[in-house]
Amino acid sequence: MKINPPKFIKRWFPSFIWKLPNDRNEVYLTFDDGPRPEVTPWVLDQLDKYDAKATFFCIGKNVELFPELFEEIKRRGHAVGNHSYSHVKGWGVKTGDYVRDIDIASDLIHSNLFRPPYARIGPNQARVLAERYKMILWTIISKDYSRHIKSKECVNQVVPYLESGAIIAFHDSIKCARNLWEALPAVLQAIKDKGLHSQKIEL
Repeated sequence: MKINPPKFIKRWFPSFIWKLPNDRNEVYLTFDDGPRPEVTPWVLDQLDKYDAKATFFCIGKNVELFPELFEEIKRRGHAVGNHSYSHVKGWGVKTGDYVRDIDIASDLIHSNLFRPPYARIGPNQARVLAERYKMILWTIISKDYSRHIKSKECVNQVVPYLESGAIIAFHDSIKCARNLWEALPAVLQAIKDKGLHSQKIEL
């Protein structure tokens, strides 16, 4: 079953964007934790195959390691977002240290979009960062990172809940590749079959 954020989370974090309602039959595929040469080029090829655009929430360290791949994401017409420099969890980290990590990534990524790693961010951290970034979470999370489910279950996490405006979270990471290889093409086909199309996030 799709994971919906508890209502109290939405009350605590009013700046978070969980969905982008529209009447254009658009959904928003997103990918976290890249870029990685083992996975991201394949993801880009799949998106091209289905004429889909997406938003890649990149880790600053990976952008430093693979700058040409980062540029390739943008060259193919996709959007990029900040996913911190070191994939830091906000919980238990001083606000200043957390924000500094995101700012380091910002100098590399140059985007007004931010997604907190693990969605683990404190209210004060969120307030500070909301002054600088659009805080993008998700409507649907594929759970491709889970070692306890298979790719078919990832597809079932997503496809029944596809609707215009939905933000869908995947990961272009080595850890998630095991599920991504089969799940992403199936989801892209389902988006097409439902008369939807994936666009990048532009705010």
